[in-house]
Amino acid sequence: MTTPTPSSTETPAFRYTAATAGEVEARWQRLWAERGTFHAPNPVGDLADGEVPADKLFVQDMFPYPSGEGLHVGHPLGFIATDVYARYHRMTGRNVLHTMGFDAFGLPAEQYAVQTGTHPRTTTETNVGRYLDQIRRLGLGHDERRRVNTTDTEFYRWTQWIFLQIHGAFYDTEAGRARPIGELAAAFADGTRTPEGGVWAEMSAAEQGAELDHHRLVHLSESVVNWCPGLGTVLANEEVTADGRSDRGNFPVFRKTLRQWMMRITAYSDRLIDDLDGLDWPDSVKAMQRNWIGRSRGAEVSFGPVDVFTTRPDTLFGATYVVLAPEHELVRSLTADAWPDGTDARWTGGAATPAEAVDAYRDAVARKSDLERQENREKTGVFTGSTVPNPVNGEPVPVFLADYVLTGYGTGAIMAVPAHDQRDHDFATALGLPIVEVVSGGDVAEAAWTGDGVAVSSCVPGGLSLDGMAVDEAKAAVIAHLEEVGTGRGTITYKLRDWLFARQRYWGEPFPIVYGEDGAAHALPDSALPVELPEVEDYAPNSYDPEDRDSQPYAPLNKATDWVDVELDLGDGLQHYRRDTNVMPQWAGSSWYQLRYIDPTNTEAFVDPVNEAYWVGPRPELHGAGDPGGVDLYVGGVEHAVLHLLYSRFWHKVLFDLGHVSSSEPYRRLVNQGYIQAFAYTDDRGVHVPAAEVVERDGGYWLGDQPVNREYGKMGKSLKNSVSPDEMAAQYGADTLRVYEMSMGPLDTSRPWSTKDVVGAHRFLQRLWRTVVDEETGAVRVTGVEPDDVTLRLLHRTIAGVAEDYAALRNNTAASKLIELTNHLTKVFPDGAPRSVVEPLVLMLAPLAPHAAEELWSRLGHGGVEGGGSLAHGPFPVAQQQWLTADTVDYPIQVNGKVRSKITVAADASREDVQAAALADPKVVELLAGGAPKKVIVVPGRLVNLVV
Repeated sequence: MTTPTPSSTETPAFRYTAATAGEVEARWQRLWAERGTFHAPNPVGDLADGEVPADKLFVQDMFPYPSGEGLHVGHPLGFIATDVYARYHRMTGRNVLHTMGFDAFGLPAEQYAVQTGTHPRTTTETNVGRYLDQIRRLGLGHDERRRVNTTDTEFYRWTQWIFLQIHGAFYDTEAGRARPIGELAAAFADGTRTPEGGVWAEMSAAEQGAELDHHRLVHLSESVVNWCPGLGTVLANEEVTADGRSDRGNFPVFRKTLRQWMMRITAYSDRLIDDLDGLDWPDSVKAMQRNWIGRSRGAEVSFGPVDVFTTRPDTLFGATYVVLAPEHELVRSLTADAWPDGTDARWTGGAATPAEAVDAYRDAVARKSDLERQENREKTGVFTGSTVPNPVNGEPVPVFLADYVLTGYGTGAIMAVPAHDQRDHDFATALGLPIVEVVSGGDVAEAAWTGDGVAVSSCVPGGLSLDGMAVDEAKAAVIAHLEEVGTGRGTITYKLRDWLFARQRYWGEPFPIVYGEDGAAHALPDSALPVELPEVEDYAPNSYDPEDRDSQPYAPLNKATDWVDVELDLGDGLQHYRRDTNVMPQWAGSSWYQLRYIDPTNTEAFVDPVNEAYWVGPRPELHGAGDPGGVDLYVGGVEHAVLHLLYSRFWHKVLFDLGHVSSSEPYRRLVNQGYIQAFAYTDDRGVHVPAAEVVERDGGYWLGDQPVNREYGKMGKSLKNSVSPDEMAAQYGADTLRVYEMSMGPLDTSRPWSTKDVVGAHRFLQRLWRTVVDEETGAVRVTGVEPDDVTLRLLHRTIAGVAEDYAALRNNTAASKLIELTNHLTKVFPDGAPRSVVEPLVLMLAPLAPHAAEELWSRLGHGGVEGGGSLAHGPFPVAQQQWLTADTVDYPIQVNGKVRSKITVAADASREDVQAAALADPKVVELLAGGAPKKVIVVPGRLVNLVV
């Protein structure tokens, strides 16, 4: 819904209008760029500039993708907040690194290329240009020399180099860290380690290479993946919706076994969990990461040929069936030729044989995503026709396939205890399977009992008996028994799976890998980097039928035949090789970009160690022993709480283990900003209509002559309720938009957008402008008069409070304090406020509304537009302690616990003086009616309580 611009044609010549703001903002942005105002010097290298301050600050926003739709006003919320934070600390004398780059590889540009033939780089560069215009309009204080773009060859050269470092490493479980793969080869050669494939000296070069490949942190693996023929690529789990379709394009996704690059992130599972304790991150994000990794302590148990993992080995006597994931490698061998006599019809899926039932079920499950399988409340499955022995009592239990069991967790098989697991209970109820109580405490006929209790019905005559034991005691006893008889062992397992690290796309980082005639993978030398993307005429994958589940991935890079087939000398003479035609996922560049911000022009290394140690190295003297280092403040949406942060932490830890960085974590402190929400409108079909075209009249909402319904949701393209920051900047000025967004509420909470309320922020800036500038003449209005004590107390209380708020990212309360001080000056000094108060006010305004503050500071005589005098580097005002102590204190007076009156006394009044003032208060005198209280309690600085 539209609102009028706050300015009119009949305004004083020097009033702060949208036009004035636009002129001031454009001029100061030009001056900042010309002067390099926000350049942050490095200790060494191209960006060095003399001695750097020891007090540094690295502030970072989450890597944005340059979308073709551009920004709406919700996008800059975090960007403005980090800019305010960076500007405040820069004004206090700190060396502040703040910049922004672009995570510019990705599917949208590629899909547009498929549809139109436009090269993805053309689309990306256009989007980047538009994005830069929009964020520059906001006046963000970025060091533009440090911008990076993942699609630039000089950036992805180092992405490829980091891939090779990970590929060239193995995880040494004994040392608890990654080491170069060459050290493993040396250990095999000298006999300090034994290879799994035989005697090292007797193995061929190919066999030795295969042995090392088996241990690499990046390895090729036959894996069950999400195949999306509609996009022509394999998708990660996070790119698949709960109903088994692609997040991008809404195409069907199928499960398929393919040979793919995998990163062994699972080797770091424990460190990724345990090291969270040393990070200043929201507890909710830490919990999400721990849950995603899913570390569970329990036992691995053998039911004959089937190994299962369980966190409740104490319930083994209640295991009445076993479930395999449909993709499990034992499915074929455990599928019987015929149904056993008496097989329940509910177990067969209506098939004549187990093989037919299994094939049909696996075919149906292949259409579901992992998320859909886990969240599906309707439990389905089929019997394989086989049974396996329960290891504690020897009872045969049937083996089923069910979609709620996944190959990636534990062993891909579970023992089902329906009495004490609700999913198993639902399955058993649906298929008529036994439910045996083995832990007392609930009515297992109605629902699974998952609480504490003692073991019951858990014994073998003359053998193992758990009856009467508490859960922990029973767990220990059964694990000891399993280990003694050789049917199990205590162990730990994880939900986290190795990272699928290949996409069948064009627009991504090529792999620095080639394959020999024997199919073996060979890493390219550093001198061959970057491996640049070739030109192709057709960006579409060969299979583009979204329903063709049997199609095979065929990456667009296969079409660049001159690029794919190469002659190289990799140490064995000139030979023919074939390049890897997959590309890296979009996560690759965002897993390390903070390090390139530090040293973006370095051609010899991805980051100089001296610069890395300065900007992100551990600072135990500031942050305590065990400080992992990392970016000082990282701000972004909670939607990236798990995967981006997990992948980035993994890459960083490998680089740390290999000695390339001094910090063991990428991000020391994390803050998640909330969302901006707005009203949206739907027509009688339920279709969203453009919110900007809706008008309110006659008690309802209308699009033209059609009534529409109003709802509320996150601002965005899908709800058609976006508001452009360009529009707001044109109507009010960028500073007004900045102040409004920061005033809306705490950074980490969502807040409602209301265009009509933006004018309030504009009026505040107009009032502050008038404290300095005469609107008729343009002359400076401040005076040399000495401020009164009330004003001085308010000023220094504001300085102290605003400084504390800026440092704590409480920009909304900082704005409130500045508004209070401005209103005071407007009311008390209508003919001109004291310079000694106005100048600190302008300085305090600078982080929030930097253009207006720069202009006012210049007009106050500090350098001027042509002569310099920017306040970007301070000074920020310092509160004087003498004015922070109140002269008086208010004491509420309670009579028998109820507040009856209030007195104001000197701040240094004694207890006796406070008591005397309370007893002399007219309301208290009236209540006492000539009597005396039984007791007077004075709590200094807080209250007086009379007991009568």
